[in-house]
Amino acid sequence: MKKKKILSFLENDLVIHIKYGIGQYKGLSIIKHNNILNEYITILYANNDKLYIPISNLYLIKKYNSNFNNKKIILNKLGCEKWNTERKRIFKNINDTAIQILENHANRMTKLGFSFQNYNKEYELFCKMCPFEMTKDQNLAMKSVLLDMNKSIPMDRLICGDVGFGKTEIAIRASFIAVKNKKQVLILAPTTILAQQHYKTFKNRFLKYNIKIGILSRFQKKSKQLILMNHINTGNINIIIATHKILFNNLKWYNLGLLIIDEEHKFGVNQKENIRKMFSHIDVLTLTATPIPRTLNMAINGILDLSIISTPPINRLPVKTFVKIYNKKLIRKIILFEISRNGQLYFICNKIQNLKEKLIILKKIVPEAKFQIAHGKMNSEILKKIMNNFLKKKFQILICTTIIEIGIDIPSVNSIIIEDAEYFGLAQLHQLRGRVGRSNIQSYAWFLIKNKKTISLNGKKRLEAINSNQNFNSGFELSKHDLEIRGVGELLGKNQSGHSKNIELSLYIKFLNKAIKYIKNNKSLSLHELEQENPEIKLSIPTIFPEKYISDINLRLIWYKKIFSINNIDKLLKIKKKLINKFGILPIEVKNLIIMIKIKIFSKKMGILKIKSNKKNTIIIFSKQNNLIDITKLLNICKIEFKKWKLNDQYSLKISYYITDDKKRIKWIFYILKKIKNSIIINN
Repeated sequence: MKKKKILSFLENDLVIHIKYGIGQYKGLSIIKHNNILNEYITILYANNDKLYIPISNLYLIKKYNSNFNNKKIILNKLGCEKWNTERKRIFKNINDTAIQILENHANRMTKLGFSFQNYNKEYELFCKMCPFEMTKDQNLAMKSVLLDMNKSIPMDRLICGDVGFGKTEIAIRASFIAVKNKKQVLILAPTTILAQQHYKTFKNRFLKYNIKIGILSRFQKKSKQLILMNHINTGNINIIIATHKILFNNLKWYNLGLLIIDEEHKFGVNQKENIRKMFSHIDVLTLTATPIPRTLNMAINGILDLSIISTPPINRLPVKTFVKIYNKKLIRKIILFEISRNGQLYFICNKIQNLKEKLIILKKIVPEAKFQIAHGKMNSEILKKIMNNFLKKKFQILICTTIIEIGIDIPSVNSIIIEDAEYFGLAQLHQLRGRVGRSNIQSYAWFLIKNKKTISLNGKKRLEAINSNQNFNSGFELSKHDLEIRGVGELLGKNQSGHSKNIELSLYIKFLNKAIKYIKNNKSLSLHELEQENPEIKLSIPTIFPEKYISDINLRLIWYKKIFSINNIDKLLKIKKKLINKFGILPIEVKNLIIMIKIKIFSKKMGILKIKSNKKNTIIIFSKQNNLIDITKLLNICKIEFKKWKLNDQYSLKISYYITDDKKRIKWIFYILKKIKNSIIINN
């Protein structure tokens, strides 16, 4: 599969214009208005009505990524009050959500936590015992964790790093600090196997220390669990590793100080809400390879502190990934190749009832191989024995469910086959791929599908995303794809898969970010300001990429998106050079476009909402939320320039002149902006 172009719309793609609703993109149109050529985006709405959007308003349009098939989407009617009512409802929901997020965050910030001491000498000795050298990113993440733990405000940090990038070592070092401060540590794992893996890792790292570590999972008998819970209550256990079942026990802690949540995307929403309520006063460290949209969005918004580990361990090779149609000959070839290099392989079949049948089929395909079955509903002793035998290489292929999705770390397993891959979530696919490639041997992930034609739209998107993100640190990028495909979720509610089918998902995220920013700065946000991302600049000159300059319509749209997204002069100069290198000398229309973007950048910094200029006058409209304008100074300038400058109200300035030469007029606009900045803007 080719990597999908994410910047362009294809003809007939569904798009959403926040002011007019859902329509169908029909390409670009060059239209002459007042003797000036400009380019417009053509959108088809219900009743075959067409809307022509100026290319400068491209930021108001997004490709409509929905969880519903395009055929089920009804186009909105232009001028219909229904969409306007929906816009207002969405705006209220976004504002309410932003307020609630900030209130929850503020509530945590007001709680007094424990200020951990570093015990530098002991800590440095402990770090030296680490069996591998820490990467730069790991060190930076650990530095942030230590700073957080030193504060009296409870830590709430997300560590995002690809599978096998050393997140567990961060957890181990944070645990050491907590125990040295006579605090208990709880490590929550979503599965029994991962809990078992952590228990083994922690026991090895703390082998030379008098630190007591326990594990609570279904692998332990109830009598042992009761004894362990008593030790937790009396303080005889320092670190406890447990599955989520601990949340449902009436467990009493002696002195809990640090909670570590591993692979948070595997915990249900209700479970995480319970965790927040139970442990809101203690330091929380969350580890994940692919954060769910809810957590990612909160990290992007600054509600969670975020550290990203993007550097792979030394000699680690990326997993080569393939999406293929199910084929018995291909399966035989993959298994025989892995056996030939003395390796092992996972075969994922996610329906327990089909595992025995799959075992029979695979034995016929590769009779020379040895197989075993594993799934989560097995007797714990039998499952433990099978996993130990696999670790000891007593058989080569483990046919299993996603039970191995997290926690399994077997360096000799370097191939994985996932059957019916189109039905798996994006985070699941990435996690499963991460079960191989844990050594310096080249590893492979094979995603098998039955039929390309029958795959759902979202299934295709997930496979495209996983196939096009094969490099190290793709987990964070994939989680952003997941954000687009699944939706941000009702951030504070129980539905994790999407806010509403009536608004494009990335628009919801963008608006929520903006609302949070405004509320943080004690500003109220209007619907108009929510929707307006950039100042509106109308210069009465052609500002387009002519067809002779960039002939391909999709390529023009891509470059429009690039240039209109620029928010600083340095980037504008870089894109100008790229255009010259790629397409040649800039025609006048493109020079005008670059000038318009330059004015847009200056205007945005000055709190200007709109500039409209022609041969006779320039009108400048300031934002009502603008606290940069010194009205007294503005009035004084208007008195001095009373024949030319007129302040209609404190937000609208009209400057009269008569300039027929466009170059001189644009130069005059820059002069006006400079004068406003130097004379009127506070703290310029």
